[in-house]
Amino acid sequence: MAPGRRPSPTGWLWPAAVLFLCLDVFATLGLAASLQDESLILNNEVARQNNQSLLWGPYRPNLYFGVRPRIPKSLMAGLMWGKVDTYDDIQSTIRYTCEQNDGMKGYGWDEYDTRRGGIQSIRDNVNGIELTTSFVKVPGGAHGGSWAARIKGQLNDDAPQDRKTIVILYVTQEGLGELEALEGDDKFGYDDDVTLQGSSAALGDYKLVVTRGTGKQPTSDHRLSEFRGPGQTVVQSLSYAEELLWQAKAVVFKQLKEGVDWLVQNKYDNTDAPPPPWQVYHLTNRPGAGNVQIVQKVFEGNFEFDILFSSASAGKELTSADLTREIKETTESFGERFASVFSFKAPFTAEKYKKFGRSMFSNLIGGIGYFYGESIVDRSYAPEYDEDNEGFWEDAAEARGRQQQAPEGPYELFTSIPSRPFFPRGFLWDEGFHLMPIADWDIDLTMEIVTSWFNLMDDDGWIAREQILGAEARSKVPEEFQTQYPHYANPPTLLLVLDAFVDKLRKTNGSMPAQREHLSQGVSLATASIDNPEVGLEHLRHLYPLLRRQFDWFKKTQAGDIKSYDRDAFSTKEAYRWRGRTVTHCLTSGLDDYPRPQPPHPGELNVDLMSWMGMMAKSLTNIADALGMAEDVDAYRTVQTAIARNLDDLHWSEKDGCYCDATIDAFEENQLVCHKGYISLFPFLTGLLEPDSPRLAGILALLGDEDELWSPHGLRSLSKKDEFYGTAENYWRSPVWVNINYLAIVQLHRLALQDGAHRATARDLYTRLRKNIVDTVYASWAETGFAWEQYNPETGQGQRTQHFTGWTSLVVKIMAMDDLEAGAETKHARDEL
Repeated sequence: MAPGRRPSPTGWLWPAAVLFLCLDVFATLGLAASLQDESLILNNEVARQNNQSLLWGPYRPNLYFGVRPRIPKSLMAGLMWGKVDTYDDIQSTIRYTCEQNDGMKGYGWDEYDTRRGGIQSIRDNVNGIELTTSFVKVPGGAHGGSWAARIKGQLNDDAPQDRKTIVILYVTQEGLGELEALEGDDKFGYDDDVTLQGSSAALGDYKLVVTRGTGKQPTSDHRLSEFRGPGQTVVQSLSYAEELLWQAKAVVFKQLKEGVDWLVQNKYDNTDAPPPPWQVYHLTNRPGAGNVQIVQKVFEGNFEFDILFSSASAGKELTSADLTREIKETTESFGERFASVFSFKAPFTAEKYKKFGRSMFSNLIGGIGYFYGESIVDRSYAPEYDEDNEGFWEDAAEARGRQQQAPEGPYELFTSIPSRPFFPRGFLWDEGFHLMPIADWDIDLTMEIVTSWFNLMDDDGWIAREQILGAEARSKVPEEFQTQYPHYANPPTLLLVLDAFVDKLRKTNGSMPAQREHLSQGVSLATASIDNPEVGLEHLRHLYPLLRRQFDWFKKTQAGDIKSYDRDAFSTKEAYRWRGRTVTHCLTSGLDDYPRPQPPHPGELNVDLMSWMGMMAKSLTNIADALGMAEDVDAYRTVQTAIARNLDDLHWSEKDGCYCDATIDAFEENQLVCHKGYISLFPFLTGLLEPDSPRLAGILALLGDEDELWSPHGLRSLSKKDEFYGTAENYWRSPVWVNINYLAIVQLHRLALQDGAHRATARDLYTRLRKNIVDTVYASWAETGFAWEQYNPETGQGQRTQHFTGWTSLVVKIMAMDDLEAGAETKHARDEL
């Protein structure tokens, strides 16, 4: 039942030119393979190069700075720091995992490219310091190349300039392998660089050097200096059970406490003058072998040092000079490429928006992580989980309390995340939105992530909506939310990305033939599957059976009941209901507390789920057509037609002028329950309404009504006139959410570029909504230093989760969309017409 695994990446990329040179040589020698064989060679080589180009990264996004490869049980490193002005500072000022209450003025990547690296700024007001972490990757060798980081600390102007700061690099080696700290010249510590050396099957031999760097090391004339070095870098090498390695702060604090206890018991009493706080927390130097290596530095004032990881197979050890050069080149490359990929249109062409856009996108792509571990799943398939009886939510809750949940896996996932401090893990419906901007930057990275998600699918077609893999991920999740249920769905937004992928294939390759007569020269890894359609088509061939399986799983497990209640509909098959509902929430829909019919009923039908199913059918039609599967195209078009007809038959309310959920009333009759808001827009948001649809007038009127959904800061999630507006949890009951506004902007743009009765209205709404959303997110970012989960419709202030650089980063795409104001269409817009 366990999903198939993607092979662990090994080796480094060949330059693309080498690949094509080899093929030319084969042809010259008369050994050219068939086109099919050439395609297989290219597919395999592009996959290998992608694996290696993406091997290393700051793939521990839950940490302020944490590096690991996309390999299970491997080398990992994380940065820890804090001031030590007093003896009590250490408890409250040490920073390691991203937290909402750490007193940060802001933090995140100013620029980042997953294949090269970038620069991150961390404005730590509590510690009175701004940290800059620069990270670069250097290709070469057979084991994934090398990488380096520069850590720079600059004290704030209002901080004491002689402030003492402890900085710790926490390095671990999971699984089989060796890791050892070489001894320095001084038993008390290192006056020069620290060298760790290690090896593993996946990484080969390697060295990790922590340079001395620049910055004053504090000194002390306290007699404690006879036993602990006066300020040098120190290393403690430890061995811990593998399941404990991720608990860095607990491990470090245990060692700090042992040092304090030793000091109290052996070398200090109340008759002595106390040692300075930094020296109390200065570890004793004990380098050697161990799967935990704690490298501790203490600085007085500003500082800078480098971390240099060199793969032995690269044949050259990195130096600080190499790092300086790579940082400069990476910065130049990022700036040029960002301006090319995301060409912002008026009114967002000022430099402040460009800086904002670079930050938003860099934090989205810099939040990509690699996760590995077991998932907790309830596969009891209790009959109560069918949710067929009235009162089913109570029966299901009781059944959940009786069942034994079991770990499954381990699984691996390569994914972006919604928020580093609060949601540092994969969320299924978020990911489709995350990947929309990433697809414009690097479509092959996007397809790596999409494939990683679909590799998690079980035999039935289910993918858990929240991926909580391993103990470290679970530590951020309340226990009652850790278990995943195989009858729970989530909006299938990854299909939005695959639609975009197929569109890119068509635009780049015209009719997109199944085969080419030659291989594209000068292939770039970021666009290899677009430049060479056989590579892109191979992606689709691999994913298509999984997509069909997922579609069939939705139809089977989320089916709605038409026949039992004698509902009048075009099709007796196309109706849908989210499973997992309670009286107050429908978490599986993604719209958590949005008002639904009360009480929940097995005859309930959900218009948003029906719309997602229509979008799935439309996307599958598109993919099947790209793969030349005519029968499947016809089958999915039939489903599309049935869903379009049933949306009107089962969910349209003439009285309310919008789409609504449906339920069964006390007389066993069909009843529409209309809570005007995002749900009412879903057939429009998912692209199911044609420009001549008679329903568009009502949808656009609702969308643009200031007494309903329209606000100066974006579309409200629920109408101001609804009785539940702003009530209870108020999660999806008034706030502005960027992902839904993005869908609305995309559809308004599409409508504004097509002839029809609603073109002028759509153009006006598009222009104003695009500006409102960008200005709202920008203003809050400029004020607080953060992107936010949602925005207040009355004030525009960001609220709930901070550093929410997941789908809020869609503003980057919005700023790059056409400026249609004042009837002046761009050339791109005219081309689309």
